[in-house]
Amino acid sequence: MNYTFQFGPVLEAWPLLLHGTWMTIQLSALAMIFGGVVAVLCAWGKTSGPAPVRAVIQIYIELIRNTPFLVQLFFFFFALPAIGVRWSPYMAALVAMVVNLGAYATEIVRAGIEAVPRGQIEAGQALNLTRAEIFRFIILKPALRTIYPALTSQFILLMLASSVVSVISADDLTSVAATLQSDTFRSFEIYIVITVIYLLLTLFFSYVFHRIHTRFLHYPDGR
Repeated sequence: MNYTFQFGPVLEAWPLLLHGTWMTIQLSALAMIFGGVVAVLCAWGKTSGPAPVRAVIQIYIELIRNTPFLVQLFFFFFALPAIGVRWSPYMAALVAMVVNLGAYATEIVRAGIEAVPRGQIEAGQALNLTRAEIFRFIILKPALRTIYPALTSQFILLMLASSVVSVISADDLTSVAATLQSDTFRSFEIYIVITVIYLLLTLFFSYVFHRIHTRFLHYPDGR
């Protein structure tokens, strides 16, 4: 192999790399927050809602889980403008990520809800708590402890899959890599740097999720 590494042109573009990294973090964090809200609402509707609501939620889940994320992204960015709904690449990417995460996380949250012992729910009913109070205080937090590892893994997977949004020029880290590649022609060095950044992002979020689990969701010793 006769190849001379030249990381200089890539590292000189650190403001662009920093911007792409921040956009990836921002997209992933917002998708996690709003996707989590969608998941909790859909899980509640699927376990406690009337039959028509459960049917609509099930159709949503099956539709998203059985179609590629790239197709969903293209639907929001290329298909919806045909009926007058136009979004920027950033907004289309965010909506697609929220919808995708919401469907997958709904099943995870539902599994956690159904794992809560029935006796605890009946105890809440005996105390005259409302259905919303029972869900919030008796079901949701114990369920969250059970599903937390699966939920955080799903978020990490979504963050890595967010590289797909570069195909609609959503200005994320992978999109920045494509721009640098066309400007410097140092593809090998660029994708080594991008790989390292994604690895560091994954380790960072894994650490943050671990700290959140230890601080708020970990049972004290002896329980």
